[in-house]
Amino acid sequence: MNPINVYRINTGSCNGCDVELLASVLVPKFGFDTLGCTYTNDPEAADVVIVTGSITARSKPFLESTLKRLPKRKIVVAMGICPISCGVFRDSYSIQGPLDRFVEVDVNIAGCPPSPQSIVEGLVLACRLYRDKEGA
Repeated sequence: MNPINVYRINTGSCNGCDVELLASVLVPKFGFDTLGCTYTNDPEAADVVIVTGSITARSKPFLESTLKRLPKRKIVVAMGICPISCGVFRDSYSIQGPLDRFVEVDVNIAGCPPSPQSIVEGLVLACRLYRDKEGA
């Protein structure tokens, strides 16, 4: 079975979710390889896409152009409360809305930042969804 390629998009987060993601999956107990995943720097090779941060006026064009480059059978993960509901930035002038306004979100990993256990559980679910889609 081929590894699942995971691509991350930071749309202007405080980096709390990004640090937790790295801390969660770089620890051997929860490592990406045990989930059958690998990181990719190429959005066109992505099977699972993790988005962190609120969608801002400045990040929206980058997000939209990157989403257009993704394969059709991708799984989108909103990680942290910011891409899910805009979090504490919801009323800011530059916020364009939650991630699901721009793309269908398959998995939400809530938290500010999410716990390592929540991150791993969310990635396991995303991997299952991808494998199910791949087999369909």
